[in-house]
Amino acid sequence: MKLNLETPAPQAKKVPHPLTAHGITRTDNYYWMRDDERKNSEVLAHLEKENAYLENVLAPLADTRESLYEELVSRVPKDDSTVPVLDNGYWYYTQYSGDNEYPIFIRKPTLDAEDETLLDVNELAKGHDYFSVGTVAVSRNNAILAYSEDTVSRRLYTIKLRNIDTGEYYSDTISETSGGIVWANDNTHFFYVKKDPQTLLGYQVYRHKIGTTQADDVLVYEEDDDTFYTYLGKSKDDDVIYVFHSNTDMTGTTLIDANAPTKPTRIFLPIEHGVEYDIAKSGDSYFVLTNKDAQNFKVMRAPASATDDVSQWEEVVAHNPDVFIQDMEVVGDFLVLKEKENGEQRLVAHNLNTNVVKTIPMEDPIFGVYFTGNTQTNTDTLRIYYSSLTTPPSTLDINLVTLDTKVMKQNKVSEDFDASQYRSERVMIPARDGKKVPVSLVYKKSTFAKDGTNPLYQYAYGSYGSTVEPTFSTSWVSLLDRGFVVAIAHVRGGQMLGRAWYEDGKMHAKTNTFTDFIDVSKGLVAMNYADGDNVFAMGGSAGGLLMGAIVNMAPELYKGVSAHVPFVDVVTTMSDASIPLTTGEYTEWGNPANKDEFDYMLSYSPYDQVKAQAYPNMLVTTGLHDSQVQYFEPMKWVAKLRELKTDDNLLLFQTDMEAGHGGASGRFKRYESKALEYAFVLYLAGKLEKKMN
Repeated sequence: MKLNLETPAPQAKKVPHPLTAHGITRTDNYYWMRDDERKNSEVLAHLEKENAYLENVLAPLADTRESLYEELVSRVPKDDSTVPVLDNGYWYYTQYSGDNEYPIFIRKPTLDAEDETLLDVNELAKGHDYFSVGTVAVSRNNAILAYSEDTVSRRLYTIKLRNIDTGEYYSDTISETSGGIVWANDNTHFFYVKKDPQTLLGYQVYRHKIGTTQADDVLVYEEDDDTFYTYLGKSKDDDVIYVFHSNTDMTGTTLIDANAPTKPTRIFLPIEHGVEYDIAKSGDSYFVLTNKDAQNFKVMRAPASATDDVSQWEEVVAHNPDVFIQDMEVVGDFLVLKEKENGEQRLVAHNLNTNVVKTIPMEDPIFGVYFTGNTQTNTDTLRIYYSSLTTPPSTLDINLVTLDTKVMKQNKVSEDFDASQYRSERVMIPARDGKKVPVSLVYKKSTFAKDGTNPLYQYAYGSYGSTVEPTFSTSWVSLLDRGFVVAIAHVRGGQMLGRAWYEDGKMHAKTNTFTDFIDVSKGLVAMNYADGDNVFAMGGSAGGLLMGAIVNMAPELYKGVSAHVPFVDVVTTMSDASIPLTTGEYTEWGNPANKDEFDYMLSYSPYDQVKAQAYPNMLVTTGLHDSQVQYFEPMKWVAKLRELKTDDNLLLFQTDMEAGHGGASGRFKRYESKALEYAFVLYLAGKLEKKMN
């Protein structure tokens, strides 16, 4: 099958725009593509030309894309629901049915009672190209529903309220929020975070009183440091509302009395540079997960009456430099920790009465696990969300006394899916500096031969300390069934090997993220897991930055690269505080106002480092309304690649004109972009045939 390559690719005009800093002038020929209003006719026309070019080139793959789409959505159960969660006397869950794209939010007083529909998102979404619900929150008297909606995909949410009994809406409408809603216990007030509409940074916490206008809302906290993010939470016993202050190097929490919401706030602990902590209230004390004098974190207990006096804190779980504590959950008489040692995850239950410590057994050697739905304070049952590369996502209830496990739900994949046909494993691959990079692999047993003949699909993220856990992907089944080995490279910048693994992949060590990924590709080929002529790479957002870096540094290694919503114009973006979410990233990438940080970012910034050389086949995607990585970053990058690249390989660019950073909002529609990517990859790998045995 041949693609339509006769039509010339769109060529963007060049308008030199000098950018000078620290005595260095960069000329950006495509700076004109930035339009914060998304209304410039020339910009929109060029994006449409790129979309048309992609569709024309891939026209011979139209049937392939359609069949892949049908295959992908066939693994999404048409009728599905979440496991009910008990909260304040009602069981809550969401339900999907038929061909509906969106969920219905439901509650009922007992599990055998009739369903009560709180919110049908399918009805709300009518007439909108994009629709997303941020939060659904019910007042403590169970009478008022508050929810937030985004109809543009800029993650600017509007809060609305409705009387649950009558269905009538209140006149209250709160705009330009982050989407979070936390009720006070008086059923009269709730709290929300207001965003700056330009930078999209949430920085003001307001208290709203039912029946008043937004103009009457009371400002209870304003963040004056624009390197911090602000968001809300609430203690499990509903007594305290949390205002979280988060910077990549330090955190803080402000407390609001949920029973007296108009009283002054108080700080949990003064913010200290380099110190991070998370808290969980339990009775008259707080458990504190912190890195204070403990790089891989420890657990302390602070009396609720003196949280700001560290001298009154006591150590509960000591720091172990070989064990990274990722998260904690307090359930009844137990403190449960999510830990990592040598990149292997475990859950450890500490009995707070007997001091007995038990590791909760799991079925798979490598897996991902998350705390979920643990709303009760008087139970010894822990609920987790569990998955591995071969085990579909499961909701499990674990009795922490006996360690008996009950499967509340396991997601259905398809009628013919058999987990035993697939195998996952963990390998450690040496990086060029001697560090060993963990790599999680999955493949189908019947199609895998460790002889260097399998195509490889390699994924990574590698920023913000975000750890990509080895969890199940229904989409990857389409690649596995066609003979691919899928690899997650746990590169530096994440925390698979603890906090030091993150620190060694940020700021002035950022290039370790890129070289780790490249060394993993080489290593998997050398170990015969992969065919060196059929290596494919994929990453999105900060992982898209990773894709931009590797195609500049080692383009010859990759047959094809998929870069989704890629953050590629690092220096220009980080130099402009008006661009959304820039200032909060200074401690991740650097502040270009500092020459050493400017120089280092410039040394790897994918857009700045594009040069006259051969590049792999590339698919780049974005959303016009992206709130995280503005559409013009990939748009400029593609234009510069078209100008300078010396090869005839594919360079395809698609912009979703209705969506943002997360893509389409519907549960089926979002697979259209995945079908596009897989058609691109399978075509290049020569694997367009049906699934293999």
